[in-house]
Amino acid sequence: MLNIGVVGLGWWGRTIVQTLLGNAKLRVVTATDLNPAANSFTRKHGIDFAADFEAMLANRELQGVVLCTPHTQHCGQILRAAAAGKHVYCEKPLSLNRTDAARAVAACNAAGVALAVGHERRFEPPILELMAQLKSGVLGTPLQIEANFSQDKFLALAPDNWRLSSAEAPAGPMTATGIHLLDLSIGVFGPAESAFASVRQLGSGLVNGDTLAVLLTFHGGGHALISAILATPFAGRFAIYGSKGWLEVVDRTHPEAPEGWTVTRCLRGERPVSTASPPVSGVLANLEAFADAAAGRAAYPVPQEQMIANIAAFEAVVKSTRSGRVENVEGDA
Repeated sequence: MLNIGVVGLGWWGRTIVQTLLGNAKLRVVTATDLNPAANSFTRKHGIDFAADFEAMLANRELQGVVLCTPHTQHCGQILRAAAAGKHVYCEKPLSLNRTDAARAVAACNAAGVALAVGHERRFEPPILELMAQLKSGVLGTPLQIEANFSQDKFLALAPDNWRLSSAEAPAGPMTATGIHLLDLSIGVFGPAESAFASVRQLGSGLVNGDTLAVLLTFHGGGHALISAILATPFAGRFAIYGSKGWLEVVDRTHPEAPEGWTVTRCLRGERPVSTASPPVSGVLANLEAFADAAAGRAAYPVPQEQMIANIAAFEAVVKSTRSGRVENVEGDA
């Protein structure tokens, strides 16, 4: 059993706590938030409320932390947690630039602690099956990805919420949801080579942008076309097109409360076949993979070089939305 503390008790921090109630691998023993009123939430669930992050790190019974904090704080908090010998699960994005992502990874490795990132899409059964079929060669050479992750949850946020800040959430929808699709694309193709992106405010009062389109090219070949919108009801789709066939995964609901997926596959010479995939919590599966890595039972399944490559590509996307040009992705191929 891994004793953990949750840092940040906003929407997603509370979701994490509730997801882990009664879990056999992880136990939330403490939490902290800048708002003292969050103490009522921790009392309700029998969890201690730490005065601050430093007090949490000083807790010798605590083995790991889950960071659900503003993005600019991630790197510093990871460095402090690693120095305190705590395993780290960080919500996405790992950081806002490649340099900080590499620093975070290096610090955890130097301290001998596990590092996990909140990219739950990687742990959803139809995505795992998609990756397996790619590896087996049944779809042939991967050529192109088309993906969308849109929602309208942020329309209910107060205008001063940090999730709407240009400093904390550059390129709006990319930081909110598109980063997941970027991560999956890197899982398919490897490091990105360049990004061309546009973000617009078209259907809401979200001044940081509500509509994003991205074209990515990859060193290993292939393209990814990513769409993310914050002013439309939920839609989620990830499709891979290969030289022998294609496979599409369509979400029925937001990953916060999954209700399953519709998976359609079409191989050359055959008709498309659709199947239903039952609901499984990718969030929980990711957290349990973190616990397994912290306990030394299994390596965390997302390679660290892909964690860094994701942020390098993210940084290029943000630059492109500002420059209006194709931007090269920093780092090695």
